[in-house]
Amino acid sequence: MPCFFCQRNVKEIDFKEAQLLRNFISSSGKIKAKKRTGVCSSHQRKLTKAIERARFLAILSPSGK
Repeated sequence: MPCFFCQRNVKEIDFKEAQLLRNFISSSGKIKAKKRTGVCSSHQRKLTKAIERARFLAILSPSGK
């Protein structure tokens, strides 16, 4: 199964797209593993960084809700 971001030819993941980032956060607020999401390693690192930035700037709440 190809990566979600590779299919769409996404180079950078924007931390301001909260709705997209919520798809990769569990209900308890943890970042889902790449095994669960099917994202490749490079995009998983970028996704993690974007989620952490969004949390720091209060775009996403720490619990992910």
